[in-house]
Amino acid sequence: MSDAAALPGQPRGGVLSGPATDRAVNVLAPNASAMTLDGTNTWIVSEPDSDLAVVIDPGPLDDVHLRTVIDTAEKAGKRVALTLLTHGHPDHAEGAARFAELTRTSVRALDPALRLGDEGLAAGEVISTGGLEMRVVPTPGHTADSLCFHLPADGAVLTGDTVLGRGTTVVAHPDGRLGDYLDSLRRLRSLAVDDGVHTVLPGHGPVLEDAQGVIEYYLAHRAHRLAQVETAVESGYASASAVVAHVYADVDRSLWPAAELSVLAQLEYLREHGLI
Repeated sequence: MSDAAALPGQPRGGVLSGPATDRAVNVLAPNASAMTLDGTNTWIVSEPDSDLAVVIDPGPLDDVHLRTVIDTAEKAGKRVALTLLTHGHPDHAEGAARFAELTRTSVRALDPALRLGDEGLAAGEVISTGGLEMRVVPTPGHTADSLCFHLPADGAVLTGDTVLGRGTTVVAHPDGRLGDYLDSLRRLRSLAVDDGVHTVLPGHGPVLEDAQGVIEYYLAHRAHRLAQVETAVESGYASASAVVAHVYADVDRSLWPAAELSVLAQLEYLREHGLI
């Protein structure tokens, strides 16, 4: 067994930018950080024989990156016809307005404040630009407006920040809610179990070859962290920051502010369920 095969989701090795499936190509944004991993994955999705493409998450406001996305599509003989957002965090969406200006496309998102044009996105809707079939999957939890996109022909799902290619994601309290996030993970698990999804195309990090495996890992990880937080509170750790220092002691301290958001969401969940 290779090292990658032993990791949750079986991450694909090699360069992140480039073709990932028959219909999806990644252009990696140069905004690597502790929170964005290698950078934001901007996805170009299209039917192989179509001259129209959909771009998901243009990324940060970086003209060089945005023009690289356009150039990548054009070199493949495709014109960007639509821009979609998985959610509104700046590392995914800040460049959307500029990208729409460069490509003369509309921007569709769940949050009306992020849209450029009249159309939003609805649960179960099929995006059919250039013959593409890509279904909208509502996955709130990381943020209230988080969406994934199911690409049935490739057995793939584009997950934004709901599932990452490496590590786990933040439940960004108060906008993000843990109960919603757990429901979203179960919804994605159903895609893997019942609808043939085997590949995760994440918003950050490498492609994952085992969708069900990584989602099961995420659910188990959340249950474990929730139990740890509950035990910490019972032991007298009263504030979110105190819980983080106790429960996340093995995590890089630079990530503690993000961990505190997840702890706040966990504490809210425990209170709502009468567990603390």
